[in-house]
Amino acid sequence: MPPGGGGPMKDCEYSQISTHSSSPMESPHKKKKIAARRKWEVFPGRNKFFCNGRIMMARQTGVFYLTLILILVTSGLFFAFDCPYLAVKITPAIPVVGGILFFFVMGTLLRTSFSDPGVLPRATPDEAADLERQIDIANGTSSGGYRPPPRTKEVIINGQTVKLKYCFTCKIFRPPRASHCSLCDNCVERFDHHCPWVGNCVGKRNYRFFYMFILSLSFLTVFIFAFVITHVILRSQQTGFLNALKDSPASVLEAVVCFFSVWSIVGLSGFHTYLISSNQTTNEDIKGSWSNKRGKENYNPYSYGNIFTNCCVALCGPISPSLIDRRGYILPDTPQPAAPSNGMAAYGATQSQSDMCDQDQCIQSTKFVLQAAATPLLQSEPSLTSDELHLPGKPGLGTPCASLTLGQPTPPSSMPNLSAEAVLTDILPLKEEHVGHQFLTPEEAPSPPRMLAGSPLAHSRTMHVLGLASQDSLHEDSVRGLVKLSSV
Repeated sequence: MPPGGGGPMKDCEYSQISTHSSSPMESPHKKKKIAARRKWEVFPGRNKFFCNGRIMMARQTGVFYLTLILILVTSGLFFAFDCPYLAVKITPAIPVVGGILFFFVMGTLLRTSFSDPGVLPRATPDEAADLERQIDIANGTSSGGYRPPPRTKEVIINGQTVKLKYCFTCKIFRPPRASHCSLCDNCVERFDHHCPWVGNCVGKRNYRFFYMFILSLSFLTVFIFAFVITHVILRSQQTGFLNALKDSPASVLEAVVCFFSVWSIVGLSGFHTYLISSNQTTNEDIKGSWSNKRGKENYNPYSYGNIFTNCCVALCGPISPSLIDRRGYILPDTPQPAAPSNGMAAYGATQSQSDMCDQDQCIQSTKFVLQAAATPLLQSEPSLTSDELHLPGKPGLGTPCASLTLGQPTPPSSMPNLSAEAVLTDILPLKEEHVGHQFLTPEEAPSPPRMLAGSPLAHSRTMHVLGLASQDSLHEDSVRGLVKLSSV
């Protein structure tokens, strides 16, 4: 407020100060948030994921796209060129039935291709190390000894001995009927085969959808092929065979595609119908692991002995949940700071801040050391006062040290321009100012006030001055070394 209190007080602007301390890696103006990663992002197998881990496929998906194109093109041509004529000449139910089969085929295909076939999670490092110790104990060897291959375990299922093989990639003993897919690099539970036409492995969790896909595709292929031939025959009766082909060229393409694919599709459907009825997998059937006859030694321990029961278990049983939890979050051990855009710049900034902190600490510590070193020099003669001793051109030694306590350094001053050199300049005489006469003679020493030149007391005080000056010169080099160290 101005003098007199009559004038208005000027408005003061205050800026809000943030009390939250920021780490060296974080900027107070911009802090990045670390996004939690999901497990599918670091999945060790050779798979591709879409829609944030909801869709899981193999990496080799070229044949899968060919399957999609064949189904879409063939069905599209049938609905565009054949169904309008057949709906008028025969019945409108033909396109309806064809549409139902088409959507069922596409649904089961996508369900088979985009789902987890039953991948088994790999062992963690701790689990793998514990399993290695168990294998060492079982084999009777030390951790660095020779381990005789193969590593197997034996379990009994329905009276049949089944061997569990050790997977050196996943570091686990595979459960019964599981196998390691070399294309996807995963152990799959109840592994049937890797199907490139669906772009995925076929296992425990998607086998029923694969079977429904090939079975419905067989019906759709036979349905399209039969009604395409019917369309051509009806047209040829009216205009002749060649004119019928010219009027509907798409029917020729559909008939050719269906003719060459129906045999393999129908045959594959029949083969898997046999596997389901006997409760076997393609992998077990190719290897000849089991026999369908109960009386033999290698009978199938997984079969229920009834075709109907085996089919119900394979097609209508509950679907087990996925074991890999591909959409789960990875929990970090310790929270990591947000990474800056430029790692080298951040490192340099951190280094400069660290060097500044170290330099400030060094300067503060050096001030304490210098003041502690200078304190005994100044208080070596406690009887001297500023009135009794005064060097020419220098202030009295007693004045700046009046508040010093012997053996305790004073804290550094809050003055911004205070440095170790300034402290030494004010306290100790420098060599450059006393070149040629480092020691004071009795004649050069000034007489304090109220002191007689020829008295014994004057002579003794002069000797004290000589001792103090010699002590200064002895300690001057060591103190200057400390000052140089503080500036490094």
